[in-house]
Amino acid sequence: MKLHLARSDNQNTFTGYGEGYVMVNAVRYERSLVVLPDQPVAAWTVAGVDTLREEDLEFLASLGAEIVLLGTGASLRFPHPRLLQSLSRARVGVEVMDTRAACRTYNILVAEGRKIAAALIL
Repeated sequence: MKLHLARSDNQNTFTGYGEGYVMVNAVRYERSLVVLPDQPVAAWTVAGVDTLREEDLEFLASLGAEIVLLGTGASLRFPHPRLLQSLSRARVGVEVMDTRAACRTYNILVAEGRKIAAALIL
């Protein structure tokens, strides 16, 4: 599916997604990644929700975002609550959703000027 956003001020936005991939600014990614509006797209070594480690979430807490959207792949899967404690301690909100929903939500929040990060498991 292609996504369209009315805003174009050189910020990272999702421009498409499908089975096993997402597109950021028309560039296709097939591995897990972290996307912030104003920073280069970063690879994320997480292979699945079951392999998430505290260090992975501590990294997300250090990004300076107000909200982290955790995209858990093709279906919604919640990580163990103890893993989310570093985000809570850093006063960073976290929303867990499937990866496609995370892409759509990210674009909306970027358009609102929010400090958002999308951490997507592909």
